[in-house]
Amino acid sequence: MTDRRQAKEVKHWVPWREESCSQCRSAGARRLPVPDRFDSFADREKAGRKLRQHVPRSEQGLWKARSNRADPLDILRAIHRGRLESILPIKFGRMAASAFGFFRGAAAVMAADLATLPRTGIHVQICGDAHVKNLGAYAAPDGHLVFDINDFDESVHGPFEWDLKRLATSIVLAGREAGDRDRDSGEAVLLFAAAYREALAEFAKMTALRLFRYEIRSVPQNNPVGATLRKAERETPLRTLEKLTVPAKGGGRRFVRQPPLLEPLDPPLRKKVLAALVRYRDTISHDRQLVLAAYRPVDAAFKAVGVGSLGTRDYVVYCAGAAPKDILFLQVKEEPPSCYEPYIRKSGTMIHQGHRVARAQHRMQTISDPFLGWTTIDGRDYLVRQLADHKAAVTPEELSARSLEEYAVVCGQLFAKAHARTGDPAALSGYCGSSTKLDAALRKFAFAYADQTAADHEMLVRAIRRGQSKARKGI
Repeated sequence: MTDRRQAKEVKHWVPWREESCSQCRSAGARRLPVPDRFDSFADREKAGRKLRQHVPRSEQGLWKARSNRADPLDILRAIHRGRLESILPIKFGRMAASAFGFFRGAAAVMAADLATLPRTGIHVQICGDAHVKNLGAYAAPDGHLVFDINDFDESVHGPFEWDLKRLATSIVLAGREAGDRDRDSGEAVLLFAAAYREALAEFAKMTALRLFRYEIRSVPQNNPVGATLRKAERETPLRTLEKLTVPAKGGGRRFVRQPPLLEPLDPPLRKKVLAALVRYRDTISHDRQLVLAAYRPVDAAFKAVGVGSLGTRDYVVYCAGAAPKDILFLQVKEEPPSCYEPYIRKSGTMIHQGHRVARAQHRMQTISDPFLGWTTIDGRDYLVRQLADHKAAVTPEELSARSLEEYAVVCGQLFAKAHARTGDPAALSGYCGSSTKLDAALRKFAFAYADQTAADHEMLVRAIRRGQSKARKGI
């Protein structure tokens, strides 16, 4: 007989037989029968279906804040320790602008909430900060434009449903920000979940090599993804040069001073950042090192980016090649530990946080930035990547009614691809099934947690109004 307590006893299922999570070990959990990665498709799919006995798909729709739920603002203050105090008011200002803005900056709050819910036990590489603005377009090494998941700061090996719940909630919040009716946003969530299930069923029967190479490219030009690809076409290094730099005395160009969002570095810090690029070079392949050697650093600056990352140390480096108009911009981005780290299995092996993010990106994307690597500055871990090589993302204003539905379908396909690549698609498909039970549950959760986010957002607004939190709006 299955009861609710058993949901907490489920070992997470992964095809490589990784150790059980620390939460399960501390509970003295029993191991479920786990198939080998080379077991038949039918056995692996059956193992996924069996997990419904422990966490029924309908339970994925449940959300009710516990009486002892941690204060969201306390969680934010905890993850902000060690960040740049001068930048944090900008983050709070952006979070206070809307419930969706709050959601973007509060992945840690949702991580703490998700950790209180029953888990299926099926682990994959999750994005961790899955929301509609964390997918976007960028250039592949051969020059063609790709649309895929493009933010991995919070990525860990964790329960697949955490990504689905966060993305579904973001669809509702983005829809509300765009002025959509909740009925339309709810339909978009259902389409997202259905696309995820259907794509998983396809990927589960695909060869490993084909899945490794699989790229979603059939995108209509008049939907949000097509519009984002067109924006990405315009985001060239020369355009970035025009936006971020000004002519320098004696010729050449240097970063413009636009405090507090963009500020050239003082000489000692500039020297450290450039020295860190020497160490970074060893983390990319030898053929990429050869390309990198064709550029010399010209200038470096601090650049505030995003919402969730605000307050971390983020540097941009302008590099020039020997040929005319030969430009490369690198981003050196501080990477603290994932906000999910307290709630997942710990292997006992310390990993460089920049390496963690780069590895997650390579695992989840079909095509990744060829200059993706990592380095260390003053004992802090950093990711290194190209700053803006044909990169662009959708905005909530573009996601109205039908556009939101079309975009949700692409989101479902992309997350199915990423999860299938890093977990077992047969087990995932077995759990999700072919009915709409999971779809309806995700819709129910999305609205419940969107309302929770709206309440948390109001809490932040009140704290700012009372002077308990500092915010700079409109930056």
